[in-house]
Amino acid sequence: MDMTYPGIVSGLALLVYYFTLYKSGMARGKFDVPAPRHDGPDEYLWHVRAHQNTLEHLVLFLPALWLFSFSVSPLWAAGIGIFWPIGRLAYALGYYKAPDKRMPGLLISMPPIYILVIGSLIGFCLQWFQQL
Repeated sequence: MDMTYPGIVSGLALLVYYFTLYKSGMARGKFDVPAPRHDGPDEYLWHVRAHQNTLEHLVLFLPALWLFSFSVSPLWAAGIGIFWPIGRLAYALGYYKAPDKRMPGLLISMPPIYILVIGSLIGFCLQWFQQL
């Protein structure tokens, strides 16, 4: 079982997450928000929310990607999963402009999570039934 492609998608997902982390940190300086405070102008909060929301979704995405890889197919997992980092990058870039511009990226990045979680559950259940 070749796990190269899910590994590449995982690395891309982590780079997108790091990008939002970096942009959030840079926004702290740009908008003069001293640590540990998290209040500031709306533009600063957009950066923080893009980062925080990406982390919230990453916690679901990575395990789902790998569970699907083991229970169904690593190639299919990567093919489905590649839409997550693309969508999350679009989400963040849109959010940095205005909150209502984040939705296209959200709509791209959410379905892979659902498909990978439900698909892996089905895959493992099928494996279990075959063992009975």
